[in-house]
Amino acid sequence: MKLEFPKLSLPEVLLISSYPPRECGIATYSQDLVKTLQEGFYQSFHVQVCALESNSEQHEYGCDVAYLLNVDEPADFASLITRINENDKIQVVLIQHEFGFFSGKEERFQRFLQQLSKPVLLVFHTVLPLPNDLLKANLIRMVEAVEGIVVMTKSLSNLLIQDYGIDQDKISVIKHGTHLVPHVSKTTLKLKYGFTGKTILSTFGLLGPGKSIETTLDALPEIIYENPNTLFLIIGKTHPSIVKTEGEQYRQMLEKKVIDLSLQGHVLFINRFMPLDELLEYLQLTDIYLFTSKDPNQAVSGTFSYAISCGCPIVSTNIPHAKEVLQQDTGIIIDFGSSLQLANAVNMLMKDSDRRIEISNNAIHLMASSAWQNSSIAHAQLFRKYFTNQSPLYYNMPPVNLDHIWKMTTHFGMLQFSNINQPDREWGYTLDDNARAMVAFCQLFELRQDKKLLPLIIRYFGFIEYCFQAKADFLNYVDKNGEFTLQNQETNLEDSNGRAIWALGYLLSLSNWLPIELVHAADKLFKKAISNLPNIHSTRAMAFAIKGLYYSNTQQKNLQQIALIKSLANRLVQMYKHEASSDWKWFESYLTYANSILPESILCAWMATGDYTYKNIAQESFQFLLDNIFTGTSIHVVSNKEWFHKNHFYISKQVGGEQPIDVAYTILALSKFHQEFPDREYLEKMQGAFNWFLGANHLHQIIYNPCTGGCYDGLETDYVNLNQGAESTVSYLMARLCLEKSLNHHKILMAASSVNHVIQKQNTVTVSNLKLTSFVN
Repeated sequence: MKLEFPKLSLPEVLLISSYPPRECGIATYSQDLVKTLQEGFYQSFHVQVCALESNSEQHEYGCDVAYLLNVDEPADFASLITRINENDKIQVVLIQHEFGFFSGKEERFQRFLQQLSKPVLLVFHTVLPLPNDLLKANLIRMVEAVEGIVVMTKSLSNLLIQDYGIDQDKISVIKHGTHLVPHVSKTTLKLKYGFTGKTILSTFGLLGPGKSIETTLDALPEIIYENPNTLFLIIGKTHPSIVKTEGEQYRQMLEKKVIDLSLQGHVLFINRFMPLDELLEYLQLTDIYLFTSKDPNQAVSGTFSYAISCGCPIVSTNIPHAKEVLQQDTGIIIDFGSSLQLANAVNMLMKDSDRRIEISNNAIHLMASSAWQNSSIAHAQLFRKYFTNQSPLYYNMPPVNLDHIWKMTTHFGMLQFSNINQPDREWGYTLDDNARAMVAFCQLFELRQDKKLLPLIIRYFGFIEYCFQAKADFLNYVDKNGEFTLQNQETNLEDSNGRAIWALGYLLSLSNWLPIELVHAADKLFKKAISNLPNIHSTRAMAFAIKGLYYSNTQQKNLQQIALIKSLANRLVQMYKHEASSDWKWFESYLTYANSILPESILCAWMATGDYTYKNIAQESFQFLLDNIFTGTSIHVVSNKEWFHKNHFYISKQVGGEQPIDVAYTILALSKFHQEFPDREYLEKMQGAFNWFLGANHLHQIIYNPCTGGCYDGLETDYVNLNQGAESTVSYLMARLCLEKSLNHHKILMAASSVNHVIQKQNTVTVSNLKLTSFVN
């Protein structure tokens, strides 16, 4: 969803590549890239595909493919040049290059590049080191004919610079994309596929001699001697090009070797093309992945990348990709063809489960930046440089995915922490997380009116009720056994109490749609809880409480609660008057966490009471906050590494330490201000802030994981914290639903405005018509 702007013709990117159903790694790569580009940016540009063919390699394609290029036919090149140059919509041409695609046709391909009038980006999947003069000249001519080069590793970039003399400014490094996976337990998946009790080694991809599968087969006797339950999975068909020239000789040689080495019970050939979802599960159940390519010039491997992203500890030969990725204890590198080194590496890892887990976790974190979603962001930013109209990218809003929230929620409530996307029960629960979860599910219920959501709303309410104490306050920390922890005595719990009141008030604002028993129970608890508010003095606790009181009063006015809103708001006003100056319009002498709830709460006080003092301070303070955390529509919330202090707020902002909860609270506040003051700027900033979750941040990486439905715990200086805890996941959901509601509200306002415009136009008459009408009447 995005704001409605005048309809413009979207630019097109033409991808020229091999493409499924053709069976090759680049075809699969291109399909994955197109899919994520379309999912992420279909409101910014369209992607069209031109499939590369030859006289011996032709297929029936799906609707993705709009053009064909038979590289054996000179007329096809000429025709495609004309179609591209005369199509005003095509603004960028992206070509996936592999030397084999144009073998024997190098000059024809160079002329093709030179005659295209559109910006061309050339993706090199292979760059050979130490080129001879002919190869070097051939590559340089290609590079001179295009606007930019894309490679997938830094080593390839260095190779182009050092061995070919290519200008570094012309090269972009975009990592080979990898798939996000839910990281299901190996035990579960081994049971599903009938491998319970087995130690699984695997490799996958289109088979051919270059894979050197025999390296593993020769190592297996030594591995099996120490690990008798070992099963080696060889997943994939023989490469179609090899079948055409050599038939199944290579596979038959491997099958004979299995018999000769008496490995029949320890090797399984899965001789078929495996659908992606199934393949990713096979990789997740793998204990150790083996990559034994014997090509020292293989720059990058999709199979290698997919295995790492699935958490497989990897033993790999020394290809450039492995040398670049398998660092900092993320895998083991062996010499080409060394079965002895492979056997030793596998046996060592099999003896040390902790090491395998460590390698797996290190690899998952290392490869996070290469997720296909991040690859598509990098490509989209590159394309945008060449678009005629360089308008901002529109990030598509993902559908709601509650999978991770369901995983994090037990029969008792929502757990606090998660290791990556696996709930961590050891740390138990908090009132904070369950209060926010109840708000989020009330938001969702308000939008969807789906009664299936009610059990979770009731469960989160039950947890809030469980934390309520006889002194009319709440405890926050509960262990995995449902016992309150000592941390409740060591920590100031006022903010937690404020959040609980906010959550209860929000639930009561939906009392007309929720079960009457739940509403009565919430109302009873709410009234007890607010009796303790005069004893609360924490700034944010007061703000949360004001929000809760405001929402409760949207259904039924209560003069005592209005008086309580005024009392709390007046305290915040006094704080504001004490700290505010000409260049510091704020309630405290610093900007810290959850800043936006302060002006939002004062706005709620204005909406509840009509007191213009609240209105003016709300607008003034919120504008001050927005000026300090936004650049245009791009958000950079205050880092948790360093607060933003009054006396030196002019210093450069700390990069990293940005929390999803602060972005979410800002979106909630923007929504409330837009509701009261329908300023387009609020809506644009709301959408810009939400894009932070989708990659519009300083790392240009996703913070929300669309595969799991979880949200990563933080954006740091040079990495994303991949743990998907309750706070971050629920914060994303609140922001997502709030933006949807605001955009719906905006559309209603626009529709009403349009209707009013038509009515006014119909009622507007010329003076002569007015006279005539008066005469007739």
